[in-house]
Amino acid sequence: MVGSTLGTRMGGEINYLTVAEKGVFDEGKIVAAQRKSSVGGGFSPPLKKVVVVGYALTSKKVKSFLQPKFERLARNKGILFVAIDQSKPLSDQGPFDIVLHKLSGKEWRRVLEDYWNEHPEVTILDPPRAIQQVHNRQSMLQDVADLNLSDRYGKVVSKAGLRLPIVAKPLVAKSHELSLAYDEFSLQKLEPPLVLQEFINHGGVLFKVYIVGEAIKVVRRYSLPNVSKYELSKSAGVYHFPRVSCAAASADEADLDPRVAELPPRPLLERLAKGLRRRLGLRLFNLDIIREHGTRDNYYVIDINYFPGYGKMPEYEHIFTDFLLSLVKS
Repeated sequence: MVGSTLGTRMGGEINYLTVAEKGVFDEGKIVAAQRKSSVGGGFSPPLKKVVVVGYALTSKKVKSFLQPKFERLARNKGILFVAIDQSKPLSDQGPFDIVLHKLSGKEWRRVLEDYWNEHPEVTILDPPRAIQQVHNRQSMLQDVADLNLSDRYGKVVSKAGLRLPIVAKPLVAKSHELSLAYDEFSLQKLEPPLVLQEFINHGGVLFKVYIVGEAIKVVRRYSLPNVSKYELSKSAGVYHFPRVSCAAASADEADLDPRVAELPPRPLLERLAKGLRRRLGLRLFNLDIIREHGTRDNYYVIDINYFPGYGKMPEYEHIFTDFLLSLVKS
């Protein structure tokens, strides 16, 4: 897919490209009822604690994330999901063990931070201030570059300058839209502020690396096709794409060139995920990674998303419920 907004080359080398900006170039108290059961001569076994997860999500997110199969598994494991009523004080609801959220706006951030100050025993997924970091595409990938990842799998090096074609993305990471510009003059037609990335040929495949706590899951997705030197010499203007990858464009079962389909090295992904969890202060996010076409170990991180579409991640039900239970145990 696209080059790298401070993309990050991983594997043989992890690079980040120079970034140019254009312009500035259900309601009420939840009581977990414990049912008593008698065994044999009336002895009751230890009561199993119910883990209450309050969630504040958009209706679209609820539909994609809280799927029936997931909720059934969660109930069987002793996890209860309860919708947070935004029209009522958060402290009047619960009690919660965990608050899971993905809402925007200063007022919600204030409500959540006030609640956390009053209830430090509750786990917030994830802290609002940490989430803010990945809303800005320039700062989010600077964290990748700052990791200075260097071992036998590669290192972070800077790469100055941007070559055509150029990928332009909104600076604020609330949109999946991107534009591919074949000449400098076309960039002037785009609405700032933007983050510009050099387009990197990558065989039309990107790797989505889902991170849930310490768990890592990688899937392949179709991406933008390679651009040849001939196409570059003959093309002009700007091409707009609503988004690059989607669930329907899974490339996991496709008959791909093994050199294109090979997943990034596991040790590299583990080091990267661990470093970003520490730097970002997040436990729920994913990375979009591409491998430079014609190389075996040059990878670029091109995007980071908070609380992505986990419903598209294989086995997310088991991974996520195990993660929630681990938070309570720890």
